[in-house]
Amino acid sequence: MSLALLAGSALVAPLALTAPAVAAADPYTVTALKVTVRAGDRRCTLDTDVYRPTGADAAHPAPAVLTTNGFGGDKADGSTDALAKAFAVRGYVALAYSGLGFGRTGCPISLDDPRIDGRAASGLVDLLAGARTADNGTRIDYVAKDGARDPRVGMIGGSYGGAIQLATAAVDHRVDALVPLITWNDLSYSLDPNNADRTRGVGGPLPGAYKWQWTNGFFLIGEAQGLLHPNLDPSRTGGAGCLHFVARACDTKRLLDSGSYPAARTREVLAYARSVSPVSYLASVKAPTLLVQGEDDTLFNLNEAAATYRTLAAQGTPVKMIWQSWGHSGGMRKPARGELALARGNLDTSYVGRRILAWFDRYLRHRTATGTGPAFAYYRDWVTGGPAYATSSVFPAGGSRRLYLSGDGTLVGRRGEVVRGSRAYRNLRTATSHSESSLAGLLGLPDAAPYDARGTYLDWTSKPVAGGPVEVVGAPRVTLKVSSPQAGRAQRSSDAADRLVLFAKLYDVAPDGQKTLVHRLVAPARVPDATRRFTVELPAIVHRYEPGHRLRLVLAASDDAYAGNRGVKPVTVRSTPAEAGVLELPVTQGVLR
Repeated sequence: MSLALLAGSALVAPLALTAPAVAAADPYTVTALKVTVRAGDRRCTLDTDVYRPTGADAAHPAPAVLTTNGFGGDKADGSTDALAKAFAVRGYVALAYSGLGFGRTGCPISLDDPRIDGRAASGLVDLLAGARTADNGTRIDYVAKDGARDPRVGMIGGSYGGAIQLATAAVDHRVDALVPLITWNDLSYSLDPNNADRTRGVGGPLPGAYKWQWTNGFFLIGEAQGLLHPNLDPSRTGGAGCLHFVARACDTKRLLDSGSYPAARTREVLAYARSVSPVSYLASVKAPTLLVQGEDDTLFNLNEAAATYRTLAAQGTPVKMIWQSWGHSGGMRKPARGELALARGNLDTSYVGRRILAWFDRYLRHRTATGTGPAFAYYRDWVTGGPAYATSSVFPAGGSRRLYLSGDGTLVGRRGEVVRGSRAYRNLRTATSHSESSLAGLLGLPDAAPYDARGTYLDWTSKPVAGGPVEVVGAPRVTLKVSSPQAGRAQRSSDAADRLVLFAKLYDVAPDGQKTLVHRLVAPARVPDATRRFTVELPAIVHRYEPGHRLRLVLAASDDAYAGNRGVKPVTVRSTPAEAGVLELPVTQGVLR
């Protein structure tokens, strides 16, 4: 199963997003090459296809685009192959390759580690520079250069093929431009998210709630590579009991499965997962980066791209960001009308596609007059008759609106309106809530509607929206204090897994009472200290609350996509005008009262 790249859009404003007019039938040649490179402590043989546009030679060199697969795919899957063809017909030399541990490329899966996967990709940059030959002696001498061993090369790809770009650019500054789609900032957050009291990138100070459905799905895909690709290179053998993963990845999976985070190993699991994540090496990324992230994505949510964007912008790396409609959880197989779908090759006729072409036009063809679009753009799924994307010169866009958690279960606009009161829930030993579509959405399978069992959650509901719609764009935050004597006693343990876990999420409640969990997103939070106030940052959303609709905040005791509390830990939330919880919403339009 490949995490295919299929994206999309509709053009908003007249930007200078032009690309050379190329006939669809313009020919190119494809040459399969094996390239053996040093990657960490091993030598790995990469399986590649080089797409050479007609007319590209030593006297007429062309810039290059490097692309690789999402997790479980290879150089020939629909998205990787389509990307290479899309750029080859536009006059770029395209090199598509199967990532380490996939297809017919050697070495075990190492989770886009810059010291391994990044170094391997750097070897392909050497090939494009003509500084290295393929295993059969082939030398490439038709790529434009900025120096003797410095080819003009960009990278593009999604998910697993997105993080590899940042890993490569961190270890090889010859890479000139990046377009990572739907990828992660911190893998420890992606697989074990803790949205409470965020301290670095997207993660909190403690391990979070194990995202077991997604993690197990991808682990099985990795371990099944021997069945999918018989007669594998012997270098593909994994370690620590895994067939096809490096030993530390296997150890991390085993620790997550244990459901225990003893103090001695808590740092270990966070350290390894973060060490292979952009959050740890972004300081070394200097290549101009166009981030594209999906609004419908419960695996790598919008907060991950936002964290990468903020870091790159703060250090002066040229960066822009687009929030498109689809991600891992929905729409990948059939993007919304007008959105980029690489399998259809509609780069020229979609907003995201034009932005990508402009990015490479500017940074690979050095056409300085080419506009690369606004700093931030986001897809609005409620727009049907006009441009689907709104844009902003800054991120975040818009302002902030506060609502207070009242003791009677309402969200009120002023602290003085808070009613004194206490409300409580208790968890059971099994999961009692369902939110995310997880792998069902990726596979296109039917999935149950979200639900929360009575008595295992608390909710607060706003007044109906009046006077025009309210548009929320960004990551809501809720700050509150809970009371849980059992959690207070448990957190004295040295095992971080004993800390209280809760799950925050936002619903849209229609006038007829029908509830919609916005993009089926949920924020797991392992509370660092159940005796004090804490803040939970929810996954960012782009959503319009129409007039008559109400916003509902839910705190649930569990979620079946995640590991939850160990033991029963009843929770009480008390509200007073002086100490009410606060929901902070990033609003670009409208007023909630």
